[in-house]
Formats: sequence, structure tokens, C-alpha cells
Amino acid sequence: MNAPARQEHTRSYYAASANPAPERPSLQGALQVDVCVIGAGYTGLSAALHLAERGYQVAVLEAARVGWGASGRNGGQIVNSYSRDMDVIERRHGKAAAEGLGAMAFEGGRIIRERIEQYNIQCDLKNGNVFAAFTQKQLDELAAKKRLWERYGHTGLQLVDRESMRGIVASDQYVGALLDNWGGHIHPLNLALGEAAALESLGGRIFEQSAALKIHPGGRVRVETAGGEVGCRFLVMAGNAYLGDLLPALAEKSLPCGTQVLTTERLPEALAKSLLPGDHCVEDCNFLLDYYRLTADNRLLYGGGTVYGARDPGEVERLIRPKMLKTFPQLADYKIEFGWTGNFSLTLSRLPQAGRIGDNVYYSQGCSGHGVTYTHLAGRLLAEAIDGDSRRFDRFAGLPHYSFPGGRAFRVPMLTMGAWWYGLRDRLGL
Repeated sequence: MNAPARQEHTRSYYAASANPAPERPSLQGALQVDVCVIGAGYTGLSAALHLAERGYQVAVLEAARVGWGASGRNGGQIVNSYSRDMDVIERRHGKAAAEGLGAMAFEGGRIIRERIEQYNIQCDLKNGNVFAAFTQKQLDELAAKKRLWERYGHTGLQLVDRESMRGIVASDQYVGALLDNWGGHIHPLNLALGEAAALESLGGRIFEQSAALKIHPGGRVRVETAGGEVGCRFLVMAGNAYLGDLLPALAEKSLPCGTQVLTTERLPEALAKSLLPGDHCVEDCNFLLDYYRLTADNRLLYGGGTVYGARDPGEVERLIRPKMLKTFPQLADYKIEFGWTGNFSLTLSRLPQAGRIGDNVYYSQGCSGHGVTYTHLAGRLLAEAIDGDSRRFDRFAGLPHYSFPGGRAFRVPMLTMGAWWYGLRDRLGL
């Protein structure tokens, strides 16, 4: 039988500028550990690192390379809270749920900074992210967001009016913004690689090119790969949008959908600084939002849109470059050097899903676009629950986890129709 083809990182700016990292071996033979984690993205690495710090023997199975999925392809923005905020949570699920989740809404960003400092992770951390408003209605909503977040203890927020926007971003599109000084941006793949190295420094083991093929539940769970198997007391499912049908009960409750990202060639330093004088990352307030920031080597990284499945780099440039030039027409003469796509996991409620299957299989999925911070929080909560304190984990596990109506056959048409409708609303300024 031929060995399966190696899966390498997509051709992205992140992969081209990644810190040196070893190629980890694939799993060969049988291994016994306390906890097996499926997926070496942020959720899996965060959970594994928290568990290793608590003294657990941990093995991570990764189908491709560390950070191969969304964790190594995303916009690199540290955005606080969840894809649905506490006011929506309170309306849908009650005050207790909003207060419970609200108490954790800004923790993920703190965990990222703790990891960077504790393990000396070189990932180009910069502080500050901006929510930019096209309309007065969006700016009023940002003012409401500021009041809401301040109710939950956030003290680092600043409303920006149209006149002050030129000190934030060199574009005439916006009427104002909300600056979150607790947000920021990073090189996401280098963060994942640094967390993987931190895990290995504590004795954790990572096996690349080791897709989980079958799960055998029981008092000790067994996970089969092409080259061997892992036996464990606890299993953590952390594959998110790339989990596939390994556990069908999870697959029917989330939808993989993609976003596109490109980066320019290196820009003259003076031009780069003029585009984003505060070196913040920016996302706009449309439902189908665009987002952008400067990289450490003075490229503009620009992303946006929602699609199902990957697109080739030429199509990414065709779709995203016009958006970039609408924001920054001063970049018309500069080349695009990288374009790529990546999937993230969307839920019907737009809230993350966490829970248990049986007594010893744990999962977290469905960040719905807020994955950089939530996944780091999820890893801590998974470790707490496995270690015997599930109070905070159960705040998420207690939320309803809806299946998409009509099953898998209708998920993609529903997403396409929804994207069209919200895109129309964005264009009309509704």
C-alpha cells in the first residue's frame, strides 16, 4: 500500500515567513497516554499545553502540520468576545448565561499574551484592534458595544470620530471606529509553532501526518491512525472545520466555510506607516466584513468574504484586491505576492460549541470567526474540565447546539443564500 501523500502548509505569507520548526514524526505503533488530542491548531495546542502544565501525559495527532488549518491561515487579529455578544446571549439564553460567558469574554487575549511572555514566543505581537464604521448606524452600534463591554469589565476602549480616523487609517470610507486596546495582532502560524514547542518542552508529544481514522470509545478510548493507535483516558476533539466526519454527531452541527487573504509585496516604510499610523489591525462592521493590518515586514495583509471551500491564489487576488484598492487606492501600483484561503467552522447560533460525548470524549468547535481568542480560552476550559472542575466549561456545554436544518445537503445552499442576503444589506447600508 502506498503511503499517503504528505500535507504541507498552504502557500501563504505565513508559511513563507514562519520561524524554523522541526518536521514531527508520524505515529508508528501503539502509545498509551492520559489525554489524546486530535488537531494541532490553537484549540488542541492550548488544551494540550494547559494539561501538560497540570502534569498530564499528552499526545497530539495532526493530520498535516502544526497550524496547518485556520490557526496558521487566519487574519492574525486578536478580537475579544464572541461572534454573538453578551446582549444577544442574554436575549436568547438568559441573564445567567450572559454573565457566565461575559466573565470569560476577554480572557482568551490575556492567555495569548501570557503564552507569548512565558514561553518567549516570537510572533510579532502588536497591540490594538479597530472596529471601523461605514455609517452612523454602525457607529451607534459601536458605542453600544463599548457600554456593553464596559459592563463586563473592559476598560481599554475608545470611540474615534471621523476627524480622528485619519490617525487610525488612511482611508476616507469610515465615519468613526471603536479602538480596543486589549485587542491586537500576531503572526498566527508562528504563535502555533511556539505553542507546539512549549508543549514539547513539558514532555508533550506531537505526531504530524497522523490523521485520526477511527475512534473506539470506552473506559480507555482508542484512536486509530494509518501507522498506529493511541490509547487514552480522555480524548479531546479539536479539529474544528477540518474534523470531517470522524464524529458525525459533531459534523452535522457546524459548517466549514472559508475566507480569503492576500498580502502585498513589501511596501516602503513611509507608505506602510501612512496607511495605518497606529499599526493597529482593522475590521469593518459589515456582516461580510473585510479586515487588514500591516505585517512585521511592512506588507499590507487584507482579507474578507465568505466562501465554501478553497479558491486558487489567482481567484483570491481577483476577489480581494478590488476591496483592498477601494480602501487604499494608493496601493494600485503594488504587486500582490501571496493569496490563500482557509476554512473556519460556523455554527447556526454563531456561538461556539463545547461539550462531552460519553464520560471521556470532549470537544470544542464552531468559533464562527472569533477563533484566535476563543480557542485559547477553550483550551484552558477543556483542561479544567478534564482535571475535575467543569464549572466554566459547562457554561458553554449548557448552550443549545443546533443542527443545520435539512442536514448536510442544505448547509451550503443555506450559507450561500445567507451570504447573498447579508451582502445586500451591507451594500444598502442597512
